[in-house]
Amino acid sequence: MDRQDPLAKYRNAFHIPKDSEGNEWLYFTGNSLGLQPKSTELAIKQELDDWANLGVEGHFEAKNPWMPYHELLAKNMAKIVGAKPIEVVVMNTLTANLHFLMVSFYNPTPKRCKILIESDAFPSDRYAVQTQLEFHGYDAKECLIEWTPREGETLLRMEDLEQILENQGDEIALLLIGGVNYYTGQYLDLKRIATLGHAKGCKVGIDLAHGAGNIEPNLHDSGVDFAAWCTYKYLNSGPGSLGGVFVHERHAHDETLKRFAGWWSQNKATRFDMRQPLDITPGAEGWQLSNPTILSMAAIKASLELFSEVGMTALRQKSVKLTAYLEFLINELNHPQINIITPKDPNRRGCQLSIQVNNADRSLHRQLTENHVITDWREPDVIRCAPVPFYNSFDDIYKMVEILKTLLP
Repeated sequence: MDRQDPLAKYRNAFHIPKDSEGNEWLYFTGNSLGLQPKSTELAIKQELDDWANLGVEGHFEAKNPWMPYHELLAKNMAKIVGAKPIEVVVMNTLTANLHFLMVSFYNPTPKRCKILIESDAFPSDRYAVQTQLEFHGYDAKECLIEWTPREGETLLRMEDLEQILENQGDEIALLLIGGVNYYTGQYLDLKRIATLGHAKGCKVGIDLAHGAGNIEPNLHDSGVDFAAWCTYKYLNSGPGSLGGVFVHERHAHDETLKRFAGWWSQNKATRFDMRQPLDITPGAEGWQLSNPTILSMAAIKASLELFSEVGMTALRQKSVKLTAYLEFLINELNHPQINIITPKDPNRRGCQLSIQVNNADRSLHRQLTENHVITDWREPDVIRCAPVPFYNSFDDIYKMVEILKTLLP
């Protein structure tokens, strides 16, 4: 399979961590922090050199002028998430962006004030929603609705969301759902969620942290109102790097939307006139506040160029095969302690498999790490393993499972 893989050469485009003897680690945590493209160093160095040589003039005279730098990212980022360039901007970080977007898309009234999330949402999303409710004077215990798996199950069912909306939809102002669940790896039907939410008059937002660069979310066609994601996981931009934002084109010119603004929200034609009244830039760019964070964006630019060269369709095709191979080998173990909780349907998951270790603590994960198999552990009992199509191979997967065999009792 590796010999037949048309994307195999791209492994060499990334730095693969090595042990003290120079042996490459088996790295399966691109769902937590993607590996560094080798082109990143040169991309950042270009901006450091321009800063050294040009000072403030780099805003207009740098090889990649800093003032409109974010515009260099929009087209390639839009292709990754299935959006139009006007719908996408890179700015801030994920939870900050969710807060800024909720300023616009969570507008509670006494009769419609609730927010719906999935019960096992990523903690940062839960905290953001909880504090938004409290900021508006509502009790999160009463106004935070959870979409929960059925008893004895781990995955969400769309018919249960339908039932919640049927019963309480008139009270719900916003659905904020993780498009790919961080814990189970379940990829939810974004278009169906948007259709259900909008039918009840709710706004619909998506946290795409575990989806961007992993699956093809087709955000524009899905019809969701907004989405936000980080870029340091599958988009390989470095720890704590900037996030991405999607705002659907139908909101692009809506000046009635509430928002928090800054000088980068202002119309580009009058931004530097300084004393002009606020005139919001159309599209997702209008949610910006500050000038671009160039060194972080340089790393994002380097990664996005690789995505543009390969294309999400090709990456997704390889991803499906890699993940299926890992699933096959894990199932072949037929071990009573091991259970994959991620959906079996390739269309309902990305590359992450969540391996439940029954009646176990973190010891198995620690043993894998000691053998330079880099996965991650999520409480209470799951090892997350993500074979990333850009830099993982079928051989990586084979070796990982062979090591796992020696560690299982």
